[in-house]
Amino acid sequence: MMDVFLVASKGIPARYGGFETFVERLVRGKKSQEIQYHVSCMNNDEKHFQYQGADCFNVRVPLPGPAGRILHVSRVLSQVYRWKMKHPGQDTIVYILGCRIGPLLKWHAARLHKLRITIMVNPDGLEWKRAKWSGIEKRFLRYCEKCLVVNSDLAICDSVNIESYIKKTYAGKVKKTTFLAYGADVHPLAGTDETWNRWMKDKKIGSYGYYLIVGRFVPDNNYETMILEFMKAKTDKDLVIISNVEKNKFYDDLQRKTGFEQDHRIKFVGTVYEEELLRSIREHAFAYLHGHEVGGTNPSLLEALATTKVNLLLNIGFNQEVAGKAARYWNKEEGSLSRLIENTEKLSNAKMEELGRLAKERIRDAYSWPKICADYEEIFLRYERV
Repeated sequence: MMDVFLVASKGIPARYGGFETFVERLVRGKKSQEIQYHVSCMNNDEKHFQYQGADCFNVRVPLPGPAGRILHVSRVLSQVYRWKMKHPGQDTIVYILGCRIGPLLKWHAARLHKLRITIMVNPDGLEWKRAKWSGIEKRFLRYCEKCLVVNSDLAICDSVNIESYIKKTYAGKVKKTTFLAYGADVHPLAGTDETWNRWMKDKKIGSYGYYLIVGRFVPDNNYETMILEFMKAKTDKDLVIISNVEKNKFYDDLQRKTGFEQDHRIKFVGTVYEEELLRSIREHAFAYLHGHEVGGTNPSLLEALATTKVNLLLNIGFNQEVAGKAARYWNKEEGSLSRLIENTEKLSNAKMEELGRLAKERIRDAYSWPKICADYEEIFLRYERV
């Protein structure tokens, strides 16, 4: 039996977030009876519970904010250490998601390795590059990234581009790397139902009458460029934005720079957590706009490829790696996206159907959850022990 501890997501059942969804799908998709998953969860009610066959254990977050999350992961690793002391004969892997443990991993790694626990990590996207961080914060996050990869036995990257970056940046310091992507599902068409019809009526949009953006409301997702370019485009369709919009400095700056409130086509509609409704919204979009510039295999892009026929993506390596010929691309030069929007509206139905078919094939071939779960189980069961 291989005991695998999945550490640093908020926990399952997943409410929202890439790592939380990944952990849930990995647990739900488990096939091998040789693996037992243990999932750490953020909750002050410290107890164990079973979920989809996984042993889940709550660990209190000792402080608010980033410092609390770092200490939370540290407390989880201490619990894993104590568990291993009680089960010395068990083959054990710790899989740490993200860089938040930072410099504390060096101390934990020394203890865990003495008990023959294999440490695998996922460095996530290039978090330190995000525009929201100050110079000091960026340097600290990059240091956290370094601490993560050099103190692990295997760095699992969800993007070929991220793996290349890790190997080049930490050459001679990182032990091993591999590429294992995030996943998505291609479903039969969700169609329309009462929930979708109510949502559509409430937001005053029409089927295939809108472009769609789904993503975190942060500067490095290029909302400013997409909104400005959409406002220039000659289209009578709406721009529907599903995001955790907050009336903060970024929102105020975006409003001042774009004047989006003067354009009736721009519609911030808040968040949508109902999976079936969100799938219907994606399916009935005329096209999906993706401006993510930082990160690896982005979950919202995979979901778009799995559901939306036409996808218009920022032309960077991460996005090209995922979508290939199944999408159309724009850059941040003035006029690039607005021209692409106008050109897209001239596409024939046959061309749009072809793009949709290629996108779904891309997901089935490289990013389906059954494939991702099987690849992870292969790594967990076959990796050479420390």
